[in-house]
Amino acid sequence: MSDITVKLPDGSELAVPAGSSVADVAAAIGPRLAQAALAGKVGGEFVDVSHVVSDGDHVEIITDRSPEALGILRHSAAHVMAEAVKQLFPKAGFGIGPSIEDGFYYDFDVDRALTPDDLERISERMSEIIAEEAPFVRSELTRLEALDAFEGQPLKQELIEELPEDERISVYAQGQFTDLCRGPHVPDTGRIPAFKLTKVAGAYWRGDSDRTMLQRIYGTAWFSSKDLDAYLTRVDEAEKRDHRKLGRELDLFHFDDMAGSGLVLYHPKGARVLSTLIDWLSKDLYARGYVEIRTPHVYKAEVWKTSGHADFYGDNMYFFTTDEGEGREPGEYAVKPMNCPGAVLVYAADVRSYRDLPMRLFEFGTVYRHERSGVVHGLMRARGFTQDDAHIFCTAGQIVPEVKGMLDLVKYIMGTFDFEYSAEVSTKPDYSIGSDEDWETSQKALMGALEEWGLPYEINEGDGAFYGPKIDIKVRDAIGRWWQLSTIQVDFNFPERFDITYRTAENTEERPFMLHRAIFGSMERFFGILIEHTAGALPTWLAPVQAAIVPIADRHMEYAASVRERLEAQDIRVETYAEQEPMRVKIAKAQQQKVPYMLVVGDKEAEGDTVAVRDRAQGDIGAMSVGDFAEMVLAQRP
Repeated sequence: MSDITVKLPDGSELAVPAGSSVADVAAAIGPRLAQAALAGKVGGEFVDVSHVVSDGDHVEIITDRSPEALGILRHSAAHVMAEAVKQLFPKAGFGIGPSIEDGFYYDFDVDRALTPDDLERISERMSEIIAEEAPFVRSELTRLEALDAFEGQPLKQELIEELPEDERISVYAQGQFTDLCRGPHVPDTGRIPAFKLTKVAGAYWRGDSDRTMLQRIYGTAWFSSKDLDAYLTRVDEAEKRDHRKLGRELDLFHFDDMAGSGLVLYHPKGARVLSTLIDWLSKDLYARGYVEIRTPHVYKAEVWKTSGHADFYGDNMYFFTTDEGEGREPGEYAVKPMNCPGAVLVYAADVRSYRDLPMRLFEFGTVYRHERSGVVHGLMRARGFTQDDAHIFCTAGQIVPEVKGMLDLVKYIMGTFDFEYSAEVSTKPDYSIGSDEDWETSQKALMGALEEWGLPYEINEGDGAFYGPKIDIKVRDAIGRWWQLSTIQVDFNFPERFDITYRTAENTEERPFMLHRAIFGSMERFFGILIEHTAGALPTWLAPVQAAIVPIADRHMEYAASVRERLEAQDIRVETYAEQEPMRVKIAKAQQQKVPYMLVVGDKEAEGDTVAVRDRAQGDIGAMSVGDFAEMVLAQRP
């Protein structure tokens, strides 16, 4: 049999017999790689190890060290779970079962609600299937053959019907189960060393609330029990830090079905935190040459038609009509989903000159978006939220220095909260407006600003907004999760649609560039991330209550009131625990509420005009004068 030549990732070439598979290529490279091979990549496409290579193919071997390996493992685990469900519930209907971040799921149509006991039975059966080391076998069918193969499975047949008539349809079989699937999979079920089923949830078929409600079983899979245990520990830690749970416990906010899904109700303590954040950032923005504006929550629909939101974002907006008075046509309005039009209307209210640029307008504006109920998630994805928006009107030559200024602000804010962060530049999507020249100018400006600033970045091809490229800033929290937070965008849509200009030094009219930026992004989302990052123990300068005064007995209440009055005079937020409770109970209450400092006052403190200070993390740190304590707290302000 003649040999063929394949190309390896390091640029070298390897001769193998014609008809060789990816597994054979791995074996030709070395026995250890053959044993480790899970799948392959041929010509940039993922394939099984059984895939036959051709002369000249570029071949890469996927092992458990490859970044794509976990996704393949988890997809295979989803198939094993589906086989277990089929064995235990023979009449079950099957939806889809993809891998997702940190795990996998599969949607089932079962005639009763699945219970935790069912999950345990499914898990036990999965372990048996894995022990059988059944190979994953790929085959191809015609459309008619596939429809026949999945007779009695209407959800699968629906997916098949949507494929082109002449397309060869791949299916995978392992053991007693066959599934519609593109693959690839690990070589056999025995290559799934560690897994756990985590929960059951309802899920509409294809995300459509008018379709069948299915039961979605979630799970996770890893290449070792150690990795699985570490993941479960992270999940447990994340649950303890859940901002929705802590929001209730710390009396910061809650959500109420009567108010509506995704609409947060801030309690006094939560409102105090937001106000403190806003005041802190506003002071800094004024120092950076920004000026504040305030714009309406509601605009006529014409504004949103002009901006393009009615066409491109209308499904996520709240439109309504109102009676404009006798003899007048009803008016159509919409609640704002974004703050941008207000900034443009402020700019357009006067004739602008090049001397006015850059014009930096900031606004803490509350917006409302009709998010699907299935994606609403506490403060992280709300329907009503406040953005720390700013819109900068500038010339092309001012884009780079303005973006660098924004990156300086990013560094200041992320450093204040001890966040690690990274950047991503999203480029021109398939559908966009604006000239190629404008896109090229803007993309180069964003990349140039990042390079001059010294912040490494990745390129996210084709994921820019339809009106311009953007920088996304992602932050990493205390337990290693990444969150998308800040965004910096270049926009040629609004200046053109609203026909805004400025007068140049040569007395000609030019259109400005418009930069959007939000550093916190959504104040709600930032607050939620910060709660989880700190496990509710907010930094002292931001804590809603910075010190709890704990009088030992009733006779110390008068001195406690004096301490409180002096601290509040210096803008320190204080509560007095005056309840008839033992001191240890009061201290435990302050600890549970994550109050940074407890100030115990008794006879000795009253006589010496001091406070006995307990730090929430360090415990007793000794006695100090009221003035010294105030100085210590004030010194922690950024």
